[in-house]
Amino acid sequence: MDLRQLAALVAIADHGSFSSAAKALYTVQSNVSGHIARLERELKYVLIERPGGAFTDEGLLVLERARRVLREVDAISAEMSSLGHEISGDVRLGVIGSTARWLMSPLLARLESEHPLVRPIVVDGQTSTLLPRLAAGAIDAALVHLPVDDPEFIVDPLFAEDLVLLAPPGHVLAGFEEVAMRSLADIPLLLPPRGTTLRRIIDRAATTAGVALVPQAEIDGVSLLAALAQEGFGAAIVPATGIPPLTPDGLAVVAVRDLPRRVVGWVNRRRPSITPPVRAARDLLRDVVTEIGATQRGVHIEPTTPATRR
Repeated sequence: MDLRQLAALVAIADHGSFSSAAKALYTVQSNVSGHIARLERELKYVLIERPGGAFTDEGLLVLERARRVLREVDAISAEMSSLGHEISGDVRLGVIGSTARWLMSPLLARLESEHPLVRPIVVDGQTSTLLPRLAAGAIDAALVHLPVDDPEFIVDPLFAEDLVLLAPPGHVLAGFEEVAMRSLADIPLLLPPRGTTLRRIIDRAATTAGVALVPQAEIDGVSLLAALAQEGFGAAIVPATGIPPLTPDGLAVVAVRDLPRRVVGWVNRRRPSITPPVRAARDLLRDVVTEIGATQRGVHIEPTTPATRR
């Protein structure tokens, strides 16, 4: 077993086929096929079904381990290259969309200015999709909605933000600046799916207020929730940073009493320890949030998150 075989396995998973993996690795498809065939012979298991390219259960197990091995190799290189020299290496960062919209541009600018040899790789997603990628080693860290209770993760809360209701023109709630949670009873709403962190927070507040919310539709994605409200499909509960930058005339932003703020934080795996490039990105991120967070609509610095693990 060698690193080329593991790299080929990971590339097939990441790019979807043997041919695409070969392009990503700057080689030919026959080399990728040969690496996988030798790995399968050594392990005595079929890892990828042919034809079709689906990973077997054994293949998925090896894939998870392969990602960890390759990340450790990258970490060794990053650690050594940063000893006594300028920090260099990759940072694979997952970010929820509403946070990425206002935070990524200044963060990337600071990284480019202060650590020009650090190469950021940014993945846009939802908390529900980013945390599994973080656990699998596909990304180094993630900016997600807290709480995150997995003991394998280290959590650093960054800021809190208001949750608001977006009501399109003509909606029964469009004429209000603020409503109580009980006013939402029996009104169909666009909500995050059950089981997501944001939905649990909303449902908990509704239960406390003695309200049973009625989902008009369940949407996993703040940007899509806001877009549907903006297009007049229905009223949606979203974080303040999810409010469209150019709010169209008639789209009401309604404060909801008794609805708690959501907290966004940095999350990384406890093991292996983060590399110098990832550490540099985290430290700059904290600075950027402190400097410009308070200028963002509905954002509050120094959140408290008793349900997170450190």
